[in-house]
Amino acid sequence: MRTVLILAEIKDDKLRNVTFECVAAAQKIADGGKIIAAVFGENRSSHSAILGYYGADQVYVVPHHLLNMYTPDAYTQAFVQVIETIDPDVIFMGHTSIGKDLAPRVAARLGLGLVSDSIDVALEDGEIIFTRPIYAGKAFQKKKIQEGRVFATIRPNNIGVGEMDTGRPVEQKNVTLDIQDLRTMIKDVVRKTTSGVDLAEAKVIVSGGRGVKSAEGFAVLQELANVLGAAVGASRGACDAGYCDYSLQIGQTGKVVTPDLYIACGISGAIQHLAGMSNSKVIVAINKDPEAPIFQVADYGIVGDLFEVVPLLTEEFEKALVTS
Repeated sequence: MRTVLILAEIKDDKLRNVTFECVAAAQKIADGGKIIAAVFGENRSSHSAILGYYGADQVYVVPHHLLNMYTPDAYTQAFVQVIETIDPDVIFMGHTSIGKDLAPRVAARLGLGLVSDSIDVALEDGEIIFTRPIYAGKAFQKKKIQEGRVFATIRPNNIGVGEMDTGRPVEQKNVTLDIQDLRTMIKDVVRKTTSGVDLAEAKVIVSGGRGVKSAEGFAVLQELANVLGAAVGASRGACDAGYCDYSLQIGQTGKVVTPDLYIACGISGAIQHLAGMSNSKVIVAINKDPEAPIFQVADYGIVGDLFEVVPLLTEEFEKALVTS
């Protein structure tokens, strides 16, 4: 039996889907033990019930105003205190921008080993085994923590979430923490991107490269994304050319995504980009160059001008969705 602690990540006052994936991962290895979620910030007690529906047994709510938005200092202090209070056997959090920043800080503070970017968790002969990609997704390795507390981050869109049970009870505890001597505080947030599907957790992504040719060229991709309920992404080449913001970048130096469907438009398929999307379940490539490397990893390829192909796809998807 193991006690598993999960950090619930909240964005725009909603629990991110990777939090439920962490709960599902915890259910795999708890072995009859307790699953506890930590929720940071004021007026967030309403999230406790939802976490319970998905499998959490307890929710520790830390209603501190300094935790309403992520800062490394405040979250590190708070999470370390929660860990010391609960004394869990296992700790999970999402491999998101917050998780990638926070997990190493907490691991260093507590002297723990850390398995990052896990895509699967399993019990083998009573031991917790993590699977994670290496060499830009070309191979996979299995890792385990030899001794001490187990700490890992979970890559979004890789572990299936169980069915929600609205009749499942959950115990909530409010925790008062001492957070002080902060070096940074957030006064205001200016967003470069507004509404839209979260790229890291999107089930469908329409992505553009240098072949989009301009910022205006992304309008064609956005139309397709709107029809499919998808997120729009980009290669580094498109970002460097000024066609879109770097927040959309997918690749080795951008976001790593694993959607159900990835539509690459005008993307050549450089190894740095493939590192960020090659584990997508289905890849569709659209490119004028039949020798483009992207076709080597694509499940389906269309050789043609994206400005002719994408509008046709948008039209056909609209028809299919109306009749379905």
